[in-house]
Amino acid sequence: MAVDPHLPAPHRVVVLLLAPAVGFDATIPSALFGQAVDVSDHPLYDVVTCGLDEGPVATTTGYGLMPTGGPELLATADTVVVPGTRYPSVRRDGVLSPELAAALARVPSTARIVSICTGAFVLAAAGLFAGRRATTHWRAAADFRAVYPDVDLDEAVLFVDDGRVLSSAGLAAGIDLCLHIIRADHGSAVANDVARYCVVPPWREGGQAQFISAPMPDPGDQGTAATRAWALANLTEPLTVSQLAAHAQMSTRTFNRRFREETGDAPGTWVRKRRIDRARELLERRDLSIDAVATLAGLGSGDNLRHHLRRGIGMSPSAYRRTFTGVG
Repeated sequence: MAVDPHLPAPHRVVVLLLAPAVGFDATIPSALFGQAVDVSDHPLYDVVTCGLDEGPVATTTGYGLMPTGGPELLATADTVVVPGTRYPSVRRDGVLSPELAAALARVPSTARIVSICTGAFVLAAAGLFAGRRATTHWRAAADFRAVYPDVDLDEAVLFVDDGRVLSSAGLAAGIDLCLHIIRADHGSAVANDVARYCVVPPWREGGQAQFISAPMPDPGDQGTAATRAWALANLTEPLTVSQLAAHAQMSTRTFNRRFREETGDAPGTWVRKRRIDRARELLERRDLSIDAVATLAGLGSGDNLRHHLRRGIGMSPSAYRRTFTGVG
């Protein structure tokens, strides 16, 4: 890729393909990071793929992927992404093969490490989840716990951001994680543009729990999607559980149950998260005071916004704005 010598080098993302790789997972980083550009249309990421050698990498679905190069590319990484894989030593024995260990030893100590789906088995075998939370595909969770019982696994979420090490749930949850990383690196506007190009939502509600096999709801029950849409359009209203249940024309007990089944969160928790999401978007605008952001996000006061933002993402509103706009 031609790089303008007058611009900072794009952030290098190296995707490590391990046979047999999950083909869908392997395409996500290029599709998402490859579409992230600045206001002048300059690419923000340089995405390359590598294998343990330079030959094609078999997938789980009958075709091969030709990587950009071999493991030497890992030494150039700012971020390493390991897509889903059935690589035998990590899936069955809980250890890195010698060639995989040698490849991972090339990764700079400053690089961010990301797994998609069952790529989490690789990070676990490398000891990268020590003292950290992790996630993987819900269907692989029992196998993961059997091989890596000491890892704090949460299969109910779409992704886990634990600082330098991040992991996503299965398949399309890799899209959610890549959008989250782009948003953290460059703000909501860039992430939203990428989401629009890929025709996916900028964020998805709830966690992986909503996709885990469960008994079908009673035929007479109604879903809560319409009420959630209404709540998003009315975040400045009180939005108590009784109000939400009344909008959905359910009893409070039935509404609570259905809401958890569909989103993985209690109604109050979901509303708080959406208000924080709205506040983060508004904070990236320079023309709004902290108190105005709090009011428009339904959080009431600047003090309440500070409390929830620090509790939710560990940052004050001023620090968040400074990070994403350069203005305190």
